[in-house]
Amino acid sequence: MKLWDKGIDTDKKIESFTIGKDRELDLFLAPFDIAGTMAHSMMLKEVGLLSEEDLQALIPELKKMYKNAQEGGFEIEEGIEDVHSQVELLLTRELGDTGKKVHSGRSRNDQVLLDLKLFARDGIMKVTRAVEDLFDVLQKRSDAHKDDLLPGYTHLQVAMPSSFGLWFGAYAESLVDDLHFLQAAWRVVNQNPLGAAAGYGNSFPLDRGLTTRLLGFDDLSYNVVYAQMGRGKMERLVAMALSSIASTLSRLAMDACLYMSQNFGFVKLPDAFTTGSSIMPHKKNPDVFELLRARCNKLMDVPNQIAMITGNLPSGYFRDMQITKEVFIPAFEDVLSCIDLMTTAVSKMEISKDIMKDERYKYAFSVEEVNRRVLSGMTFRDAYKQVGMEIEKGEFLPDTSVVNHTHEGSIGNLCNAEIKDKMKQVVAGFQFERVQDAMNKLLT
Repeated sequence: MKLWDKGIDTDKKIESFTIGKDRELDLFLAPFDIAGTMAHSMMLKEVGLLSEEDLQALIPELKKMYKNAQEGGFEIEEGIEDVHSQVELLLTRELGDTGKKVHSGRSRNDQVLLDLKLFARDGIMKVTRAVEDLFDVLQKRSDAHKDDLLPGYTHLQVAMPSSFGLWFGAYAESLVDDLHFLQAAWRVVNQNPLGAAAGYGNSFPLDRGLTTRLLGFDDLSYNVVYAQMGRGKMERLVAMALSSIASTLSRLAMDACLYMSQNFGFVKLPDAFTTGSSIMPHKKNPDVFELLRARCNKLMDVPNQIAMITGNLPSGYFRDMQITKEVFIPAFEDVLSCIDLMTTAVSKMEISKDIMKDERYKYAFSVEEVNRRVLSGMTFRDAYKQVGMEIEKGEFLPDTSVVNHTHEGSIGNLCNAEIKDKMKQVVAGFQFERVQDAMNKLLT
């Protein structure tokens, strides 16, 4: 079945190529297509294109279909082109001509725009909750190890004292900024494209404001041409936000790989979280972090892939846009699995204590000594030169205390409570509850 069928058979090779992976990927969109059809049907009734009797027949069928899709039972049958065709076919089988009315005022163009936005909206909510879980674990580890020092590096050379409190806490605060970015993408996602039809509106008296309210959108994509142009742009912006989270995870994974090596020896994972070598019996490899790094680096390429597919298209709809599904839809599952695994790995990570007592790290305390002499009355430049000369002559004897690190965000004043407040504020800014309330009301 094809919604555009006019009785002319399509060449099988052409049909297979043009459908591509749509039937497989559309299963992810099925609950959202059904919810959109429900809201659209309610609106059609309000503007006189469906009768009350029609609506009362449609809604129970759509609710059953939605439940089936949520439970993984929805299928796109052989010979059916996409999720939109399957939903209409099922309604028509059960309700006859009433099922044929639900496409009034819609095109598959604005249907898939809507489906992708509802899918992305749901995905953003899941990603945000997962990021909160990782954030909480990082903050707990930061608080627990705020007094455990480790060397900080610049240029991969020993630089100044750091701490596990700073290290864990740094990645926690990085996630806050990642969610600021994700919230910006959310603002773009949470605008209703339904009613744009093929990209040029419709002569039916549609009430686009009603479907906006029913589906819990913040606002409309008003201009129907821009609504269609938003396809590809929306996916790219969301993918950029996901890639920001992936970048944070990748960098943490890289640190962990370095810190687990024998040359550093700062952290380790339980044996059950490592793998061995086929010929070297002593090996305990950090494969989990290496694969996290690789998967996250792959996620960071998704915005570029979407840009390359859609970047040189003029206004209007083009089939090129179909291919964005192949990189966009799997990105959510990929990033969620990476966040989940990182959360587990960080919670199980064991840290080494008294690292800075090792002789190789004694010069990390040179700045501490310079600052002590400045506080005793010496100019900074003279103190710097004096300590530098002692180091050159091999006469430098470090004082390994870091009691003066008291300013905001330093070793002795991590400001984790303030960072936690920032996280609470950014999460509250999404206003997920309003969206969830609207969807619950629509679907129940």
